[in-house]
Amino acid sequence: MDILRTIVTIIYIIICVALTVIVLMQEGKQAGLTGAISGAADTYWGKNKGRSMEGTLEKTTKFLAIGFIVLSIVLNLSW
Repeated sequence: MDILRTIVTIIYIIICVALTVIVLMQEGKQAGLTGAISGAADTYWGKNKGRSMEGTLEKTTKFLAIGFIVLSIVLNLSW
């Protein structure tokens, strides 16, 4: 049982580091004056956000956050 807990802890640490790095790689959500005047949804990047690097980072963040929460619960169960 200790081996399984060690493996899950190592995976948890990897997810924590990856989540931190991916969140820091993302751009801010503030569009500034340009986005307020022209509208960010009308741009090419606004329409194709899911295929862009930013869209990929957001999807990866969601999956890593879910993994983080699940592993946090699993590690806090009394084994």
